[in-house]
Amino acid sequence: MQVRGRVRDGSWAGNKVRKLEWIIPEAKRRGVRTLFTVGGIGTHWGLACARYGAEHGLRTVLGLVDQPVDDHVREQLARLHASPARIHRFATGRRRRAAVPFLMARASLDGAGPGSGRPRLPWYLPAGGSNPVGTLGYVETALEIAAQVRAGELPEPGTVVVPVGSGGTAAGLALGFAIAGLPTRVFGAVVNDSMPLDAEALAALANATGDLLRERGATDVPRLTAPDLTSRSDWLGATYGDPTPASVRMVTAAAAAGLELEPVYTGKALAAVAELGTSLPGPVLWLNTHGPR
Repeated sequence: MQVRGRVRDGSWAGNKVRKLEWIIPEAKRRGVRTLFTVGGIGTHWGLACARYGAEHGLRTVLGLVDQPVDDHVREQLARLHASPARIHRFATGRRRRAAVPFLMARASLDGAGPGSGRPRLPWYLPAGGSNPVGTLGYVETALEIAAQVRAGELPEPGTVVVPVGSGGTAAGLALGFAIAGLPTRVFGAVVNDSMPLDAEALAALANATGDLLRERGATDVPRLTAPDLTSRSDWLGATYGDPTPASVRMVTAAAAAGLELEPVYTGKALAAVAELGTSLPGPVLWLNTHGPR
């Protein structure tokens, strides 16, 4: 595999940075100047992409869709506008999809200044950085957990619970556990209703990531099927970005224990753990994927 660069500087955590550790070096390998990605107006992924991309000489263009607004989203949107990203905002995902070809072409021309050579199309990154390259960040996470199990630092998890907003975290973990030979099952609490995130979709992303590993020389990479992981939307609420009473309660309870969560992703995943309890094969490991800067 191409050795990735380090982008974690200690000031930001979470699953977005783990994906960017693989995406940014791949962008440089491809000669990319601009990253084009999408999300809601409260996107942590878009902010991480803009800030870390700029630190590595990459421009970021964001196509953002409106979502339910609360104080957290207002604060995040202010951070986005203060970031180096060029922002295009849309009322609906349908309008954004229609605008993407124009925005991609415009971004390629904007990046072709004097002495920069011919225009280059941006690298389109799906929401959350959940393409096969970004998903490698959570294959690596599963291998780190497996190493901790082997070292006796934690018991072998029966279930790992994560929120599913774009699929890369759950798909990467499932593939990584399979590579490591752990029977650990990934349970995804779906928090996004704007794209297919059922078990079939997650298995397909895991297998596309496995194909990438094989292309780069890896061997003995298993293929997954939908029954190899679980994906449920019971804790979604009305729509993406909509806090639920259960997720808000989890954020409050976590704060009392010294953990910083948010109500759209991690609060909903923890609500799934609280509701399902001992019905999940244990030990249960819940991953706090929230990482504000």
